[in-house]
Amino acid sequence: MARRTEKSETAFAHASKVLVGGVNSPVRAFAAVGGTPPVIAKAKGSQITDIDGNTYVDYVCGYGPAILGHASEPVVTAINKAVRNGTTYGAPTEIETKLASAVVAAIESIDQVRFVSSGTEAVMSAVRLARGVTGRDKIIKCIGCYHGHADSFLVAAGSGAATLGTPSSPGVPAGAAAATLLVEYNDLAGVQAILEENPTEVAAVLVEPIAGNMGVVLPGPGYLQGLRDLCDTHDTLLIFDEVITGFRVGYGGAQGLYGVRPDLTTLGKIIGGCMPVGAFGGRADIMQNLAPIGDVYQAGTLSGNPAAMAAGLATLAELREEGFYERLEAVSGEIAAGMQAAATDAGIGSKVCFNRAGAMMCCFFTPGPVTDFASASVSNPKAHAAYFHAMLDAGVYLAPSQFEAMLVSAAHTDADVEFTIQAAGRAFAAAAEFM
Repeated sequence: MARRTEKSETAFAHASKVLVGGVNSPVRAFAAVGGTPPVIAKAKGSQITDIDGNTYVDYVCGYGPAILGHASEPVVTAINKAVRNGTTYGAPTEIETKLASAVVAAIESIDQVRFVSSGTEAVMSAVRLARGVTGRDKIIKCIGCYHGHADSFLVAAGSGAATLGTPSSPGVPAGAAAATLLVEYNDLAGVQAILEENPTEVAAVLVEPIAGNMGVVLPGPGYLQGLRDLCDTHDTLLIFDEVITGFRVGYGGAQGLYGVRPDLTTLGKIIGGCMPVGAFGGRADIMQNLAPIGDVYQAGTLSGNPAAMAAGLATLAELREEGFYERLEAVSGEIAAGMQAAATDAGIGSKVCFNRAGAMMCCFFTPGPVTDFASASVSNPKAHAAYFHAMLDAGVYLAPSQFEAMLVSAAHTDADVEFTIQAAGRAFAAAAEFM
């Protein structure tokens, strides 16, 4: 039976009259792949259902937070209990301290943490803190890494900005752009050159330890440790943006996986159990420069609200269960291997490149290897669009962008894996026409 779309098309047309582009975040609008997005009505476990009644195996997972699957019972129970006592107080609560304690225990580089309401806010605040502590203005970021939509980060950004062909945004002041120095991901020599050319001027090197916003791109051997060493040499702070990777590639994040400790870390998504949340944390001597005990100001009315804290605490409790990440790794590996085999069977195995880090993966429609944004950006957009729509029509929901990750949850079953691999076979055959 063909996928039904009438209700979604009508709903999206109405949304487009009152919401800019019909959406509240650009990539949702399908601008990169064409067509009309399904309008989602509900989700449970590994599946989402749209208002036309189509059900999909979901690999967007809310762009990362739904690592337990949708509407996980422990999380729903925790949220229900919290909201019955009120949703926000603008005052301290015990539950925010409990979640902070869990984060500090999980991430070795974090002594203290501050909760905010989004990943963008977390990175923005961490960079402000780095500038305040060092007395320097400039930051180094990697081309294609997306760190939210604050002014300093919308310079050669990844994710939706790259998908839409606007890696820089109008409205970003020239001064903000000038203070952001660019280098390709995995280019240690480039970072060293910038630091040497700007002595005593760079406050921080900001990086996704595993890039997840130009597709999935892994750090090369020695890259993260090299950044650590360069930052130490030049008295520059190292900031890991783990909004995506935090608690996804392991309980200690990517920094735990690679054994490299940044000065500051930004978190989001999973730590809020699918509720709006972000956080930044690091060494106590750095964090104590924040107000109210330091001079660097940051505040937020809804920061640490009890519903998000309860959801995050319930999520982390599930992640600590014995064997959780081993099971997630096994399922993710099976999906990736099956999709690679499907691409080979479709005759394009040598024309695509699969990158995977734990429960996040990506298929690039280029032979690869893909090690930075330059090599990611040559992926064939027509082939990707054909693949995306074939997967969608088959009942597999992927992010509508070449530059987003495919994300796996603990709710994905053996039946989901088999279904996905079968759908991928047909989707790669559709993509082959454009390669």
